[in-house]
Amino acid sequence: MKLNGYRWKMVFVALALALIMGAAWAADPVLKMATTTSTDNTGLLDYLQPILLKDKGIDVQWVSVGTGAALEYGRKGDVDVVLTHDPDAEKAFVGEGWGVEPRLVMYNDYVLLGPAGDPAGVKGKKITEALKAVSEKGSPFASRADKSGTHMAELRLWKDAGRAEPDKESWYIQTGQGMLDTINIAGERNAYVLADRGTFITYEANHKGNPPVVIVVEGDDSLRNQYSVIPVNPEKHDNVEYDLAKQFSEWLTSPKVQDDIAKFKLEDKQLFFPNAN
Repeated sequence: MKLNGYRWKMVFVALALALIMGAAWAADPVLKMATTTSTDNTGLLDYLQPILLKDKGIDVQWVSVGTGAALEYGRKGDVDVVLTHDPDAEKAFVGEGWGVEPRLVMYNDYVLLGPAGDPAGVKGKKITEALKAVSEKGSPFASRADKSGTHMAELRLWKDAGRAEPDKESWYIQTGQGMLDTINIAGERNAYVLADRGTFITYEANHKGNPPVVIVVEGDDSLRNQYSVIPVNPEKHDNVEYDLAKQFSEWLTSPKVQDDIAKFKLEDKQLFFPNAN
């Protein structure tokens, strides 16, 4: 049967709608996650994303911010799950009912970086003694100052060192930036900075093994950096994809994926150590 122009147009529109609907039905479900800059800067998320898609048929879209901001995304119901590293803030997040079923995922550690010449003379000291020396000598110190997990850990360490929280001191550089950017600023300003080891390894690789700031303090028990995954509570926000978040949480803490995390390396160095329980 010969179709006139109008009928051709209607057939075309119907076919186009069918294709669009078919594509929508066939698309992989999307999980929305808020996480920290360290999981993004190190390349861990880019490494895990295709594994998740292959294993579970779930695509993940993430925003990488400080832990404080990531948990706020969860409180607002803008994401389905959070992957963060501030145990005290996470405990409050769950205690207030915003998150459910938290699980340990992995850890690395914090390190104090500083100029190779170590002008404050902190190399080899305990972290609290090192911070005391930095403050007493007024050596430049770069801080994320963004309520991230790293910033909150830094503030706890200043308190443990018996020092008031730095604020207006001329030597205290408040960057308001993510971890990698803050390390770069420390390098430019000849400053000390607290960083997670994974991001430092990335920074070191970017500088071909000869970075402007290097590790001067490491190894203290107080420098452990724990990451956890927490689905957002669907009773707080009925728009969240709780089933996807729960699948992701269980997948991330499964023996197979824990092994995948352990195998993730940069410059032949392991960045994260799985410890799901």
